Order: sequence, then C-alpha cells, then structure tokens
Amino acid sequence: MRTRTAPAALTIAALGYTLLHLPVLVLAVFSFNASRFSVTWTGATLAWYRELLTRHDVAQALRLSLVVALVSTAVATTLGTLLALALERHRFRGRRMLDAAITLPIVTPEIVMGISLLLMFAALQVPLGMTTVIVAHVACNVSFVVVVVRARLAGMDPALEEAALTLGATEWRTVRRVTLPLLAPGIAAAALLAFTMSLDDFVITFFVSGPGTTTLPVLVYGMARRTVEPTINAASTLLVAATTVLVLLYDRFATGKAG
Repeated sequence: MRTRTAPAALTIAALGYTLLHLPVLVLAVFSFNASRFSVTWTGATLAWYRELLTRHDVAQALRLSLVVALVSTAVATTLGTLLALALERHRFRGRRMLDAAITLPIVTPEIVMGISLLLMFAALQVPLGMTTVIVAHVACNVSFVVVVVRARLAGMDPALEEAALTLGATEWRTVRRVTLPLLAPGIAAAALLAFTMSLDDFVITFFVSGPGTTTLPVLVYGMARRTVEPTINAASTLLVAATTVLVLLYDRFATGKAG
C-alpha cells in the first residue's frame, strides 16, 4: 500500500538537502570562474582544470592517494570479511569483546584516532611515510567493512551452506562455492565504502603522513592555507565528484543487489 508524504515533510526535507549541498554546489560553480578571486564571477572557463593537469604536485598527490586507497582497501576488505565470517558464524571466548573492539573506531572521533596512531608509531619508532598511512587507513576501515559484510551475512539463508556440507562439500569448498558468491555484493559494497573513505580522508592522514607522502586531501588543505587559488576549487570539485560516484556505486551494491 502506497502512502502519501505530507507537503510539509517534503518541504523540510528539500530545505535540509539544499542547505547540506549548497556549499558543494557553490564550490563546483566557482571552479569554472575565470577570475582568480573566488568571490567575483567574471565568466566561465576550464583554465583551472587544465592547470591542474600541468601541476606535478597535484599529480603526485593523486597518484599517492590512489595507491594508498587501493592497498588499504584490499587489506581492509580481506581482514574485514574474515572477521565478519568469524563473528557471524562462530561462537568463541572473547567474541563480545572483539565485537566491541571492532566497532570502536566507528564511534571514535577521527582526531582521536589520528593522535593515538601517531603516538603508537612514535612509541614503536616507526618512521612516518606511506606504510604508516596505509596501516592507519586499514585500522579505521576494517570496522566499516565488518559492519557491511555482517549485514549481508545476516540476510543470507544458512540452510544453503548446510545443504552444501550435507551433500559432501568440504568447508573450504562451501565457502568458495556458496558463501563467497552470496557475499559478493556485500563485499563489493564494503570495498567501495573503504576506498571512498580512504580516498578523501584528511584528519588521520594529516597526523600519520611523513615527508613526501602528501595525499590529495592534505595537499588541498595546504593549498587553502597558503592562498585562495582557483585551482583549489577545481581540485576539490574533482574530489567531491569522485567520492559521489563511489558512494552511488556503494549504494547500488548495498541496496540494489541485497536481495
């Protein structure tokens, strides 16, 4: 049975979404502004996007961001999937404690995570660089992967796995032929979410990155601190656009293929 939404509720929702996305829309519009001063519109141009293509620091930061996001996503997705299977399918001593420890990074402020990771690396005398950035991203993204994959596992019928075992399949064959194919949409959604969060992470990366390991969000922050360059608007718009596409893909895998 279809229900009608009250006009007042639609108006409030539309106003909320407008206020939420209006700054991003303004940023995108002014990334095409011909003026070097962001507050003055003098005409449309693609000059700032072309200038981004010629900047070595932007290309290097983008390349580093992609490498960190890809590696951390692969590791976090693998570990998160295994942890989700263990927590959802098995009962063992310390399960509740492990469950709480995994979900803790989700509710912990990023600045606290960044400082704690920095202190840990300093105590272990680990030099800051790409390795510390990847480890930090994995530590933060594993929790989100576990949550997404466990949600997919909760909606799966365990009778399918039991049937495979009853028919003579080994546990590993059952996982490979039954569990993983059924989990594939959830794993893909979790990987896209982890990649998105790693690609646009600033706070944690700012604390654990070293010389020569500046990712694109950290570079954009540094550009904004020095001066208001028009290329900042262009770089930020591209970053928002990439994140939006990844979020839409995540939503498709998480909801569109959940059945």
